[in-house]
Amino acid sequence: MTSSQPPVQTNVQPPQPPTQAQSPSSPSLIQSSTQPTQILTFQEYLFYQGEPDVVYELFRGRLIPMSTPSALHSSICTFLVYQLQAYIAAQNLDLVAITVVGVRTETDSSRIPNVMVCSQSLWQQVQARSGAGVLDFQEVPALVIEVTSDNWREDYIRKRAEYAMIENPEYWIIDPKKQQVWVMSNPAGQHGYEQREFKAEELIQSPQFPELNLTINQILAPAIVEEVMKAEKLHQEQALAEERQRTEREYQRAEQERQRAEQAEQQLALLQARLREQGIDI
Repeated sequence: MTSSQPPVQTNVQPPQPPTQAQSPSSPSLIQSSTQPTQILTFQEYLFYQGEPDVVYELFRGRLIPMSTPSALHSSICTFLVYQLQAYIAAQNLDLVAITVVGVRTETDSSRIPNVMVCSQSLWQQVQARSGAGVLDFQEVPALVIEVTSDNWREDYIRKRAEYAMIENPEYWIIDPKKQQVWVMSNPAGQHGYEQREFKAEELIQSPQFPELNLTINQILAPAIVEEVMKAEKLHQEQALAEERQRTEREYQRAEQERQRAEQAEQQLALLQARLREQGIDI
């Protein structure tokens, strides 16, 4: 026969209400807990307002915050935009080179290449729309460029497939760590993009921009654009000064020829007058 024992008392505290910092209704906690799993349609993405100063891509409805670029990454992008803009102006092409503009690649996916080139009319069309600046289906750019960072697999594998699916005609992958540039074209090929690899002092060969004169080293270790502009301005001033000097020399030669012609005419007229004085008719 067992004896009946009194119940053991434990020191159990009643549940406490959540503090202000821990409250499940705290906006910061709601945002951080729901943001990674939040599913958006493409139209919702166009008007989504997230964390300040954070740029988001959309991949199959999920927001992907883009990491802050390194100084080298930013310099490469700035340099390429400048070089492409200069090329477009020199070749008198109806194109624009821009950054931080989206490209819709799937029903609920939008990528933001580091640099993009598209037609001026297409860019004006995008500017006229409200919401985020994104090229929709059938609004295919001429060129997209990605500069790799820690998530390099995205650029080499996933984005490559997405850009090929929308038949973007040319895609560059610039890899500062591997010191190489891939130029991909012909997305409708049997195996998707055809690729060419360039390194070091090789000139990049672009199907869309065949006269672009840039080495891989220039791209991977870009000059400061402001210094490039200063050097180009100095070169233009020197060329203008040389042209003025050449024009001045040509003017002086022409003036000397004119003076010699006048002197010859005067000497001929004087000779004719003397001959007439001597009764010689000429």
